[in-house]
Amino acid sequence: MKALTWHGHGDVRVENVPDPIIQNPGDVVIRVTASGICGSDLHLLDGYMPTMKSGDILGHEPMGIVVEIGSAVKRVKKGDRVVVPFTISCGECFFCKKGLWAACDTTNPNAAEAAKMMGHSPAGLFGYSHLTGGYPGGQAEYLRVPHADVGCLVIESSLPDEKVLFLSDIFPTGYMAAENADIEAGDTVAVWGCGPVGQFAIRSAWMFGAGRVVAIDCVPERLAMAREFGAAETIDFTKMDVYDRLQELTSGRGPDRCIDAVGAEAHGTGSLDAIIDKAKAAVHLTTDRAHVLRQAIHCCRKAGTISVPGVYIGFPDKIPMGAFMNKGLTMKSGQTHMHRYMGKLLAMIEAGKIDPSFVITHRLPLSAAPEAYASFRDKKDGCIKVVLQP
Repeated sequence: MKALTWHGHGDVRVENVPDPIIQNPGDVVIRVTASGICGSDLHLLDGYMPTMKSGDILGHEPMGIVVEIGSAVKRVKKGDRVVVPFTISCGECFFCKKGLWAACDTTNPNAAEAAKMMGHSPAGLFGYSHLTGGYPGGQAEYLRVPHADVGCLVIESSLPDEKVLFLSDIFPTGYMAAENADIEAGDTVAVWGCGPVGQFAIRSAWMFGAGRVVAIDCVPERLAMAREFGAAETIDFTKMDVYDRLQELTSGRGPDRCIDAVGAEAHGTGSLDAIIDKAKAAVHLTTDRAHVLRQAIHCCRKAGTISVPGVYIGFPDKIPMGAFMNKGLTMKSGQTHMHRYMGKLLAMIEAGKIDPSFVITHRLPLSAAPEAYASFRDKKDGCIKVVLQP
C-alpha cells in the first residue's frame, strides 16, 4: 500500500509499505477514505518529538471502511464505516473504566520508556512516535486498528466523511479544552492559536456558555475564520500587545479562562522569552517554546483557569510559577479522552448544530501529502486544515 512515512527533520515521503494485517483477535483493518493532517504532526515534521524512526507511518485522524476483522471482534462488522480516534484504549483497565481513556494502562507497548521521561505512560497513539507505542498511522491506504470494538465509532448515517472525520481528534480535543477551562456563564475566554484545535475550542467555548471569546494569532486567514465561524473578537499579536489588549477588553481584570491551543512551537514577536526559546531550540537545548503558556499565566485573571490542549513534549523552562501560584490559577491539560465525547459530538453533527467541515481549506490526494505538510507548516496558500483522501 501507499503511506506517508517519516525519514527525519523535514523529510516525509509517500512510499510503498507492507499492507497491515490482523495481529490480535480484537483488531480490524480499515481502508482509509479520509485522513487529516494535524498541527501536532508538525512537531514530528520539525524533529521535536523523540523516538521517531525512519519509515514510521504518520497520521492520527483517520476514518474508513472495515475490510478485515479479528476473531474476537463483536461490535464492528466488515463494511462498517468508522471513525478511528487517535488514542488507543483497551476499555478494561483502571483508567478506561474511569472514563480516562487517554491514560489507558495497557496499549503502549513502550510504556517503560515513556515512564522514564514522564513518570507514567500515556495510552498508545496512532502515528506518533515510539514513545507512544510506535503504532503505524492513518495517512495511508489501510490501517490496523487494535481494540476495535472499543475504539471504532460506527457512522450509520449518510453524512459525508468531512463532516464526521474530525471526531477522530480535533473536534473532541477543542471541546475538552473548553470543558477543562471550567467556563461559567458570561465568562470571557481567551484562546491562543487559531489553528484547527483552536477553532474548535472557540466554537466549544460558546457551547459552555461563554459571554465573550477572544482569539489570538498572527495569520490573517486563521483570524478571519475565528471571526466568521467562531464569532470571536481577534488579536493579531504582531500588531498589538496581547496583555495590554486583553486587560483593555476586560476592564483590567483579565480573561476568566485561557486556552493554550498552540503548545510546543509557539512564536513570539521580539519578547525576550521567545527569543531565548528560539535560540535554545536551534541548538537542541530545548524541545518546547512555551511563550504562549507563559503569556496565558500572565494574562489570566486571578483565580482563573488555564486549559492546555496544545502538545508539549519535554521540559519547557522559565514558567512563571510565582505568578501561577500567587494568582491562584488552575491548570488542566492532557491528551483527549476521546470516547467520552465522540458519541455526544456526533449527535450534535447529526442534529445540524455544527458542521465541522468549516475548518477544511485543502482536500488533496495522499500523493500530495509532503507538499501539504510544507504548506501547513509554513502557513502558505491559506492552509489551515488538510484532508487527505487515499
